[in-house]
Amino acid sequence: MFSTKAIIVKKAFLDIEIDALSLLMLRMVFSLPFYLIAAFWISGKEDNIKLTQKEWIQVIFLGLFGYYLSSLLDFIGLQYISAGLERLILFLYPSFVVLINRFFFQQHLSRTQQWALGLTYAGIGIAFIGEINEDISNPHFYWGSFLIFLCAITFATYVAGSGKMIPKVGASKFTAYAMLSSTAGVFIHFAIQNKLTLPISTFTDNWLYGLVLAIGATVIPTFMLAAGVKRIGSNNVAIVSSIGPVSTILQAHFVLGDRIFPAQIVGTVLVIIGVVLIGWKAKKNQ
Repeated sequence: MFSTKAIIVKKAFLDIEIDALSLLMLRMVFSLPFYLIAAFWISGKEDNIKLTQKEWIQVIFLGLFGYYLSSLLDFIGLQYISAGLERLILFLYPSFVVLINRFFFQQHLSRTQQWALGLTYAGIGIAFIGEINEDISNPHFYWGSFLIFLCAITFATYVAGSGKMIPKVGASKFTAYAMLSSTAGVFIHFAIQNKLTLPISTFTDNWLYGLVLAIGATVIPTFMLAAGVKRIGSNNVAIVSSIGPVSTILQAHFVLGDRIFPAQIVGTVLVIIGVVLIGWKAKKNQ
């Protein structure tokens, strides 16, 4: 479901006149009610866990740095590169998650995870080289690629941080409050850029894209991601999520008309093998 985001964003840029920040703002406007309801519902439960001041700071930081900033970089980068390339670069983030967990949280990296990472990144690398040959005429190719690369780093921070916070505060509570802080960051940025005015046309003309982005590519997958981290850990979530580029490439072909070339096929096969390997090993160990 996360992989549909790039397709919807590219479709919006093709169909309507809207900048990256305005589209991101629409996404968070329609997401806001769901996260508010979740926050109130969780806070009213008898087993609700009270956050300490340090935990509040950590949740807010992850929401702002790990989701608001990464989303902004992602939306801007998608103005310059294809959806398939965006997803391929973005899925460098599992290696960053593993490195963060290894060097900051002292988590052991198993041999299976090493093999899975090697296979998935070999696949992504092959597909990336093929994509460069296709898009090299684009004057903004490297700038857009660099923005998505920064997005991968910031999103890795969110995934790795969520792996430490979720066992303490719960998956649903962490997601609700982290996304509320992310939404606040988007609203403040939008208000500053537009000098505290709200262009009505932003809502009336483009609301459908915001609604689809909010429900299908934001609210549902963020809660599912948190639930997955709770069950199998952030390292395994990052590796299994490498199936995302495969989904995006196929959607880009059928929805946006992007061509599928041989390097993408080879890379896709390697990514699937890596995902199956980690899934099979996890099941065997249960």
